[in-house]
Amino acid sequence: MRDKGRQKRTVMTTNGRIRVWRKRWQPVIGGSVTPIDKWLDRPREAFTRGVVELACRLNRHVSSFKELAAILWRAAGLKIGKEKLRELVEAEGRLLLEKARQGELRPQWQASDCLTEERETRVYFGCDGVKVPVITDTEKKARRAKTLDKRKRLRRLGRHLQPLSPMKAGADGSYKEFRVVQYYSQDQKRRWVSVSRGDHEVVGRVMKRDAARLRLDEADASIGIYDGAVWIDRQTEKQGLNLTARGLDFWHLRDYAQKTRRALYGDDDQSGKTWLDALSHTFKHDGYEAAWEQLTELRARLRSRTKKKAIDQLLHYMAERSHLINYPEFREKGWQIGSGPTEAQCGTTTDRIKGKGRRWNPDNALGVMALESLEQSHHWSNYWNL
Repeated sequence: MRDKGRQKRTVMTTNGRIRVWRKRWQPVIGGSVTPIDKWLDRPREAFTRGVVELACRLNRHVSSFKELAAILWRAAGLKIGKEKLRELVEAEGRLLLEKARQGELRPQWQASDCLTEERETRVYFGCDGVKVPVITDTEKKARRAKTLDKRKRLRRLGRHLQPLSPMKAGADGSYKEFRVVQYYSQDQKRRWVSVSRGDHEVVGRVMKRDAARLRLDEADASIGIYDGAVWIDRQTEKQGLNLTARGLDFWHLRDYAQKTRRALYGDDDQSGKTWLDALSHTFKHDGYEAAWEQLTELRARLRSRTKKKAIDQLLHYMAERSHLINYPEFREKGWQIGSGPTEAQCGTTTDRIKGKGRRWNPDNALGVMALESLEQSHHWSNYWNL
């Protein structure tokens, strides 16, 4: 091969920036070969995987990319601009989502691994929606105007700047609903969390995909426990999740009954609190039919149309979800009746996203949420060692 000389390139590593001299060789058939590229993490990248992982990990606990840049500089001596860090973190999140779609990223456990104290393999399924702040078209135009003004000042000072990338259209509203899908064991030592910003059908396919990868059908018991959103229940049936049982989160039912209590007794009446506790006890220990009878007997004694309407609304809510209200059976078998683990994931996966002044492009927000879901799935080390 003919010696094509050396090329200089710098690479940011977790131990600081290094200079690499890469010798290129030209075979007789043409083209070029750079042997050292086989040793480097990514031949054409200016940052090693170690730096990207460090940035993604620290990003989980900061309020801005400016703060992330300061922490990286003070803690690790890595001087990287906030915009470059934004690009690195958001790009890694999008890459993670693509690996999950392609099947390269899979859980390291299956339903048969979720053994309970009763020697039963048991997996829970949960799903919920969460509002995420996104940047509107008006906000994007305002940001671009500020950026252009700043660039003009820098040019006047003699700075050479790269052209700006084309501006993408912003959202039509300040918040968009994203969805969280989770499968977990009784003790939550095994979890698999996925995030999506698609519609009900897209999320339904995520439910089915993850269930297949976890081999949910091999569990002795697979229990769906979620809030009263009708679309979740419909998707579990449409996607054929074949759950052993499905349940309505008890605290969502109690919260709806709480509204009824206020309509009947007001906010501070102690008798209303006593009534709510009695109704909750009936749901838990006696079941749907007993609670229905208790409410209809109360309605028959009422004269106020407003109070009767409040009872009717609760009865309608119950009737639409009657097949999900099986608390005595759940408690007898030791199954959970609350969707707290899924509710917690809605807060955890969006912790970095939400906050004063934070607005995101939907795809970037989903990427940052996906990185957090990786940690919540106890899969962080496995992913970075792929």
